[in-house]
Amino acid sequence: MFQSTKALVLREVRYKEADRILTLLTDTDGKITAKARGALRKSSRTGAATQQLTWAEMTLFGNRGKWTVNEASVIEGFDGLRTDLEAFALGAYFAECLEALAVEDQPDAELLQLGLNSLYALSHQLCAPEKIKAAFELRLMSLAGYEPDLTACAACGREPERPLLSLQDGRVYCTACPHGGDTLPLCPDSLAAMRYILSAPAKKLFSFSIEGEAADRLSWAAEAFLLRQTERRFGTLEYYKQVR
Repeated sequence: MFQSTKALVLREVRYKEADRILTLLTDTDGKITAKARGALRKSSRTGAATQQLTWAEMTLFGNRGKWTVNEASVIEGFDGLRTDLEAFALGAYFAECLEALAVEDQPDAELLQLGLNSLYALSHQLCAPEKIKAAFELRLMSLAGYEPDLTACAACGREPERPLLSLQDGRVYCTACPHGGDTLPLCPDSLAAMRYILSAPAKKLFSFSIEGEAADRLSWAAEAFLLRQTERRFGTLEYYKQVR
C-alpha cells in the first residue's frame, strides 16, 4: 500500500552500508518508523529529504506495519540549523522531546505544528534561542497532558507577588503559603510569560517580550518542569549545553 504524507524527520540512524532508519512525525499517522533504502548513496534521490530535522513530502510503502520510503522531496530544510552547531543541537533536542512524547501511530496536528514552528523560528533566528526553547518546552508539556496550573496560588487562591512553581504538581504558590516538593522561584514577568505561552495561538507563540532575570527564571522553570514531569534525561540537551 502506497501512502503520501508530510513528515518531519526526528531521527536518522545508519543501517547497513547505505540505508537509513528514520523516526518520522507525520501529518497522517503521527510517529512512525520507516526505512529509507540507499539514502546514504551520493546518487540517492531521497538523501536530502531523509536527513534529521527536515520537513519533507514522502511517498511511503506500507506492508504488515512496516514502512519504506519510496519517494521523498524537501519542503523545508531549516538550512539555518545546518550552519550553526548550537542551533542544530537545540533543534535535535526539540526532536528528541517530540519523539519521547508523541504517541505511536496517532496523528497530532498541534504537536507537529509546534515542532515545525519552533524549528523555523530557530532556523530563521526570529528570537533568542533560549526564548524559543522555553516556549517549546512549556507548550509541549501542555499538549502532552502536563499543563501546569498557573491561574493563582494553589493554597490561598490569590495572585502571588513572589511566585513559586512546584515542579512536582505544576502549580504556582505564594512564597509564604505552604507547598510541598521542589519549587523554583519565579517573578511576575516570568509568570506572565508562562501564562502567555500556554494560551497563545500557535502562530503567535513567540510573540512575547522578556529579558534579564525574568528571562532566566522562565528558562530554568520551563526546562526543570519538563525534566521532572517526563522523568528522563535527554542526551541532546546535555550536548546542547556543552556547545552553547
